[in-house]
Amino acid sequence: MQINLLEIAEDVLKAALKNGGEFAEVFVERRFSSSVRSEDRKLERVISGLDCGAGIRVVIGDRTVYAYTNDLMKDPLLRIAHRVADGISESRGSYSFEFEPEIHTASAKVPPADIGTTRKVEKVKLAEDAAWAGGDDVRQVLVVYGDSVQKVAIANSLGRYVEDERIQTILAVQCVAARDGKIQTGYEPAGGSVGFELFDQEDPVALARKAAGRAILMLGADDAPTGTMPVVLSSEAGGTMIHEAVGHGFEADLVQKGLSKYAGQRDKVIGSTVVTVVDDSTLEGKRGSFAVDDEGNPAQRTVLIESGVLQDYMYDVVTARKENRASTGNGRRQSFRDKPIPRMTNTLIVSGDTDPAEILAATPNGLYVCKMGGGQVNTVNGDFVFEVSEGYLIEDGSQGRPVRGASLIGNGPEVLMKIDLVGNDLGFGIGTCGKDGQGVPVGDAQPTLRISALTVGGTST
Repeated sequence: MQINLLEIAEDVLKAALKNGGEFAEVFVERRFSSSVRSEDRKLERVISGLDCGAGIRVVIGDRTVYAYTNDLMKDPLLRIAHRVADGISESRGSYSFEFEPEIHTASAKVPPADIGTTRKVEKVKLAEDAAWAGGDDVRQVLVVYGDSVQKVAIANSLGRYVEDERIQTILAVQCVAARDGKIQTGYEPAGGSVGFELFDQEDPVALARKAAGRAILMLGADDAPTGTMPVVLSSEAGGTMIHEAVGHGFEADLVQKGLSKYAGQRDKVIGSTVVTVVDDSTLEGKRGSFAVDDEGNPAQRTVLIESGVLQDYMYDVVTARKENRASTGNGRRQSFRDKPIPRMTNTLIVSGDTDPAEILAATPNGLYVCKMGGGQVNTVNGDFVFEVSEGYLIEDGSQGRPVRGASLIGNGPEVLMKIDLVGNDLGFGIGTCGKDGQGVPVGDAQPTLRISALTVGGTST
């Protein structure tokens, strides 16, 4: 940091609160990032950079006044604090601050900043060569590597002072295959809150082969059927459905605005008894994990649904204050330029007791989904549509022929009631979740599970 926030936090917070306010906060960030992008055997981009700045906000009632600066010196921060204060005109209370500093450091074994650009490019090239080696049907390959080291310091008028270091590393491969006028895409990412040791567990070659193999496999797949049928989601599919169709509806700002199907449902049965859903930022090394959120609140495991009963929502400081309760540690922001809002971290359906093979065997026919694609959801009514990037028919309780062009069409609350079998495995997916123009790293996960009946949109006639 260019400043010691602890030394000036009291002055800045008092300036921000000079005209009144219920809560004030200073968020200082310093982020070093690097990325490598190669497409069609051309190294298109190798960049690194430093982004730093601070954001200051004051909250009173339903109002938030927020401003930020790139200048991390005391006088510029005080000017921003006074500017924020000018947005408030209320009677001023008495403020005093007794900070007890809390310092966290990242647990990465190999900080990416210690790795030269050449080694990062090597990982990209390994993946790229492996994808192109998939055969003549491969027409386009894109490989992206990225890492970041983010250091933040947070001080607020509740007397909390926290410093945290977060490290992220990711590698993603996208492969496009074509044959006889048909085009299919395979995508495979790996990453998390880890350093360059990511590649001790993840092989770039294997990652690329999986992406290319999926694209090529789907070229020869049959057209997907259309209709209502049982759907088995493999743990390999990741938790895309639970993240989109369920997770967003549990974010407290949407709930409080009446923009969630789950508003007013606390302590009510909203799913089958085999469904338990948690949001957990304490999981070691996962992409949505951290020590503290972007308001300085500790990471925690929040049970959203337990045995089908809605238990809780995900709160930041502002939404928690409205209900006179504590934050659940879900206040997140993309950078110092953004105010924090309730966001998911690692959202997952908890594993059950059933062997995944038994789930498939107990399903005579239907659709077996091995990989989910993109999709969209309406949080107000819970309706969703998701693409299936790798799917198979279920034939006589076994994985049958591959099918392409399938989509899953349904309603989040209804699907929760129709999950009747939950496996004892668990598979994670990773991504960057967008909301209100901000993107934050997240993880999602689910075991193998069966939805007893779901509408499948297909391409067969």
